[in-house]
Amino acid sequence: MNKDEYNKLVKKLTPKEKKGKNAIVAFLTGGFIGFLAEAIAMILMECFGISRVESYQWTCLIVIFIACLFTAIGFFDNWVTKAKMGIILPTTGFAHSIMSAGLDYKKDGLITGIGANFFKLAGSVILYGMVSAFFFAILGVILYG
Repeated sequence: MNKDEYNKLVKKLTPKEKKGKNAIVAFLTGGFIGFLAEAIAMILMECFGISRVESYQWTCLIVIFIACLFTAIGFFDNWVTKAKMGIILPTTGFAHSIMSAGLDYKKDGLITGIGANFFKLAGSVILYGMVSAFFFAILGVILYG
């Protein structure tokens, strides 16, 4: 069997992804996470008298904590297989990437394990987020003074 025949066989046997269904599920899941976060913020404002800005800060911390907790107990990975990008794209996915890297390397110790690998997945997101924010800020100053 040559390389072309093998590639055709792989393509034939690879299950087809239902992109439309996945997009709808991701949209609904991401929207549900946003809805829950907004509900948490409203509860914090109404029940505890926290200002809008502070309630959104606390909401972000709560959502990050929940994502880290679900990652630690092994629930998050199972949810990702069903919810797709609807759960990976928001803040929950970023928290999951940091927490899972830390958990994967905890057996290697605090410094060479967790410390050295904590931002293994999220480091590139942080780096390119900062670089793009820098260039967009320069562009904003040039365009809008």
